[in-house]
Amino acid sequence: MSALLIVLACVLTPLGELSTWAKYQIGDTDNYVSAMAPLASDPDVQEAVATAVAGEIGKHIDAGPLQGALTTFVQEAVESFTGTEAYRTAWNAAIRAAHEAVQNALKNGDDGSVVIDLAPITQEVKDQLVADGVPFARRIPVQHTEVEVMKSKDLVQLRKGLHMLQVAGIWLPVAAVLCAVAGIASAVRRRKAVIATALGMALASALLGLGLWISRRLTLSDLPPDVSRGATGAVFDALTSSLRTAVWVIAAVGVVVAAGTYASRRLGRTGPSGEVGP
Repeated sequence: MSALLIVLACVLTPLGELSTWAKYQIGDTDNYVSAMAPLASDPDVQEAVATAVAGEIGKHIDAGPLQGALTTFVQEAVESFTGTEAYRTAWNAAIRAAHEAVQNALKNGDDGSVVIDLAPITQEVKDQLVADGVPFARRIPVQHTEVEVMKSKDLVQLRKGLHMLQVAGIWLPVAAVLCAVAGIASAVRRRKAVIATALGMALASALLGLGLWISRRLTLSDLPPDVSRGATGAVFDALTSSLRTAVWVIAAVGVVVAAGTYASRRLGRTGPSGEVGP
């Protein structure tokens, strides 16, 4: 029974880390925005936003032989705008709206794609270009500046798994702790049980960290040619930052506890003169 409870605690450890992250990082809008807000200053993300805005504008305006020049000029204008406080405000508003749309789609079963609305950014750039007297600037279609961030097929795959993790929330890590305590308490040799539990939970957490690293590499390797690897990597790192921190903290604590328990056992068997006692 003790061994079964300890194994169960080790299995629940990475699941508990995932469920807590899914509920309080991915599922909470304020925490999500706080994690994504620093990306407004990331050069790769800024370039990706500028490319997306310029590309969307180019789809809806025909400047004839000046099309290429207009697209380049618009992108440069957006890149310049990304260094302002107004851009950071618009970025936070856009990612908040996108997060709420994703959460609604996951909860309500909406099979439509989710888009991020870059219209506030486009409106600021349009006003700047109009003020500078750029040709065709008044014809920029602000209402069409949307970029797809999640396809309907991706929502179908994520809906069940992510929703289950968010529902589980804090209960999975609580269950892991309870199983660990019960397993140690019911063990005949408790020090060995503590060492086994600590090392098992540390290993399980480290395996989750390895899985995150593999997932990041697979995500970047499967990107279409027109999607920025740098921007995608920055977004992945921002979203999983708290999870990665929890992973390595738990792994480190497990190793320290196991080492401390083993050392205390050795000291307990050594007498005052340094000789090993009976």
